[in-house]
Amino acid sequence: MADVIPFRKPTLKEKHKGKTLCRHGHHKWEVDVAKQFDVKQGRLVTRYVCTRCGKHKVKAH
Repeated sequence: MADVIPFRKPTLKEKHKGKTLCRHGHHKWEVDVAKQFDVKQGRLVTRYVCTRCGKHKVKAH
């Protein structure tokens, strides 16, 4: 017997999970491993990506 997969529309709660935090400025930043370090104006900078919404941030150290 084959597995039956239920096809249903996702609820609004499931559809927008985690997005409200980012809308209010509470991002979940992680270092972008594809482009960890870059040199900008003679300084070492790190690129961060929010895991929830995908927004990018660059921080100079």
